[in-house]
Amino acid sequence: MSPIMFEDPNARSSYSDSNESEDNSVYFSGQLEKPSHGDSKTHRLLDVISAHVESVSCLALCGEFMLSASRGNDIVVWQQPDMRQLTKFGVGEGSVKALLAIGNQVFSAHQDGHIRVWKVSKKNENVFRLVETLPTTKDYMGNLMKQRNCMQVTKHHKLWIEHLDTISCLAASDGLIYSGSWDKTLKVWRLSDLICLESIEAHNEAINGLVVHDGLVYSAGADGKINVWEQRGVSHRRKATLEGHEDVSMNTVIVSEGDGMVFGGGSDGYLFGWERSAKEGWELVIEVKGHEFAVLCLCFMGELLCTGSADKNICLWRKVGNGILGVIYKVAVLNGHQGPVKCLQASPYSVGEGNDKSLRVWWVSKDLKEELEEEWDP
Repeated sequence: MSPIMFEDPNARSSYSDSNESEDNSVYFSGQLEKPSHGDSKTHRLLDVISAHVESVSCLALCGEFMLSASRGNDIVVWQQPDMRQLTKFGVGEGSVKALLAIGNQVFSAHQDGHIRVWKVSKKNENVFRLVETLPTTKDYMGNLMKQRNCMQVTKHHKLWIEHLDTISCLAASDGLIYSGSWDKTLKVWRLSDLICLESIEAHNEAINGLVVHDGLVYSAGADGKINVWEQRGVSHRRKATLEGHEDVSMNTVIVSEGDGMVFGGGSDGYLFGWERSAKEGWELVIEVKGHEFAVLCLCFMGELLCTGSADKNICLWRKVGNGILGVIYKVAVLNGHQGPVKCLQASPYSVGEGNDKSLRVWWVSKDLKEELEEEWDP
């Protein structure tokens, strides 16, 4: 796992490298060109930290802390900015696939199809207590006797409030929690009482990623699509579908806070970008081969877009301009990882990335942004 740091560039450093291709400019319409940037002066590996018994699967921010989880069932809490291990919890509760922090609560999504809710102990802030498992017993019992809420799965009966397979992603907004699963469904939970409100047949294949932005929910699926969901009354309805390449899984999705641009990462190594038009639709304006192998994760570090891949690299991208006159550049490549980069998390201190059983902490200079602004003249 690797965080990207914004602090003192002279801080403890154990590694620095750059691997820029000869042509790393990408065009919305093929009309504009610009040289690339990125060297050891602009990014640096600060540290490699090991604490997990299996490969790191996900990262999340929880206030001043960074959380990391692994296939080995454990969740580790790190104190920022020095990334000192504070505590560990969750051992034995099933492989963790996603983490979400809301206030003093941490939600962990697991391979066993359950969501577990943890709270910081009032007596000891270093202790996280398991307080609930979703679906809750109350929710389960309330639906159990209603035959219409049951569905046949092999030889067993399951309720509509239950995920039938691994929960791969979590998101939250306006008092609601969203969970996406390999069972192809998107479920909506109420934060106040943890009751499941809705189950949506969201994709034709497994759901790999979720993000909520400006009242809309974006789900990325192995069917190669990003579906956009809008809440209407007490339920959600599909508003639009953003499509990538045929027979290619969409592994991850993220939305830019500034202009609302939607980015998706494909299993063929392509980075896609959709811009919302005045007609309430989305137009595909970026389609670039960003990595040799599958794009597995995305995160924003300010205005820089970070992509992690199965090719063991992290690429940093900078978008300049809008619409058909816009250009996106690969400004740096962070390499030297021992395995696929499965997760990324940015903070005011760092951007975290996970590949093997360790976390990698990176520092990235703000000069990447400043240099591009100075030299860009449309």
